[in-house]
Order: sequence, then C-alpha cells, then structure tokens
Amino acid sequence: MAKKSAIERNNKRIKTAEKFAKKRADIKEKMRKATGEERMLLQNDLNKMPRNACPIRVRNRCELTGRPRGYYRKFHMSRNMLRHYAMFGEIPGVVKSSW
Repeated sequence: MAKKSAIERNNKRIKTAEKFAKKRADIKEKMRKATGEERMLLQNDLNKMPRNACPIRVRNRCELTGRPRGYYRKFHMSRNMLRHYAMFGEIPGVVKSSW
C-alpha cells in the first residue's frame, strides 16, 4: 500500500490539471499560430500557471493499492492486483493461459 500522502498529492495534481486543461489548451493553440514576441508572451502565461496544472506531472497509480509501478492502463490496476483478481476470476474476459 502506498503512502496516503503520495496518493493524495497525485489526486490533487489530477484535479489541478483538469481545472487548467482548457486554459492550457487555448494558450497552446495560440502559440502554434503566434510568432516571435507574441510566442514569448504566451509562454510566460504558461509559466505563470501552477506546476501541477501540467498533465505530465500526474502519475498513473493502482486504484486499489496506490502502487505507482507495474500499472496496466486497461484495468487501472497494478500487476499484483491484476494477477490476484484474475486468479479468482473476478475480471471479466481474463483467463489463465497454459500451453
């Protein structure tokens, strides 16, 4: 189980990124069309936003344990929990294979 503080910090980043997503997208779109001085001013606007407004800072974590590594996007779980639930047949469509 991951530390509660790490999980909460990541949740805060998710909320902040969602809050500023539209504003960031608008500025980036304007930057694509701008040149020179205008581009620098728009870049300054991006820099004034909170760091956690950038979606890159969000870490994918297991929804059950908060584990940051070995994460499967399709299931939103870490490899450990995926294996655990798959062995008990609790994930639809996932079966143990042998050959």
